[in-house]
Amino acid sequence: MNREKLEAAASQGIISDDQVEALLSFFASSNAASNRAEEPLRFVRGVGDIFITLGVLFVAIAAAQISLSPLWNMLPALIFVAAAEWLIRVRRLVLPGVAVFMSLLYFCSEALQASLGSPFGNNSNTSISVLLLLSAVFYARYRLPFTLLPIALGGIALVSSMLEIDIRSASSVAIIYGLLIFVVAMWLDSRDIERKTVSSDSAFWLHLLAAPLIVHGVMLTLLVSADAAAYKNIAILVFFSSFFLLALYVDRRALLVSSLSYAIYAVVTWSDNSLFNIENLTLFAFIGLGLVIVLFGVYWQSIRTLIFSRCSSSSLSKFVPGFNRVRG
Repeated sequence: MNREKLEAAASQGIISDDQVEALLSFFASSNAASNRAEEPLRFVRGVGDIFITLGVLFVAIAAAQISLSPLWNMLPALIFVAAAEWLIRVRRLVLPGVAVFMSLLYFCSEALQASLGSPFGNNSNTSISVLLLLSAVFYARYRLPFTLLPIALGGIALVSSMLEIDIRSASSVAIIYGLLIFVVAMWLDSRDIERKTVSSDSAFWLHLLAAPLIVHGVMLTLLVSADAAAYKNIAILVFFSSFFLLALYVDRRALLVSSLSYAIYAVVTWSDNSLFNIENLTLFAFIGLGLVIVLFGVYWQSIRTLIFSRCSSSSLSKFVPGFNRVRG
């Protein structure tokens, strides 16, 4: 409802002139409360953004099928740099910008691989460093929040490569990485507790990365343990319950989305792997936990208010988004 319609209604005597401003204030406060009730997803504004993104991906995939020399591999990269200037700097399109950035990284990595060899070979640190630097420059230029995710991934890959750590089997290292990224994400969230600026968007992508790293490390530790099935199931349920409460406290469903997505993948993959001992009881425990999370997801704000209303006035909660709603 906009001012023009309300003034037209007032001119026809449907409402009084005094009611116009009151109704505008009411609609504005209602819309603001509705928008804050959910995690804002500002990286897509409509079908048009999806349409443009598909076009960018179509061009990237078609160009990737052309056999190019290392030097000529930079030509598509330069084209995507120009596309970034147009779509991100001028048009302020986020989702197409993500597609442009990923396409740019792909062609640059292809050029590096052709010049230095496999990114997993002797020159892997050089390739990772170049791509990490490129991502940092891209972020400095366009301030695209998604860019922080590959920057964090690149940092993890570089450190792991330098220290010769296989994160797939190093559970404690994965947990440390995840916790560090989570701390950075919460620092960004604390700078924008109303979730109106780019800091909140940046935190969203870091939360998406932190959660599966933490879950991977914990599940790897629990599933390979020799403990009895009952103790293992209890430990898994305690972990996911605690993780859910953490996500509920910081008001970030993104933590659960990525962690549960990874957990589903892990269960399907590891249950077929004889190296991991996953009993049917464990799978039933996951089913029950999933049903509980569906229920809690529907009543997210109500349950958050019920559980954490007494924490809303604490000093820590002043730096956590969403507690303005809990206090209210």
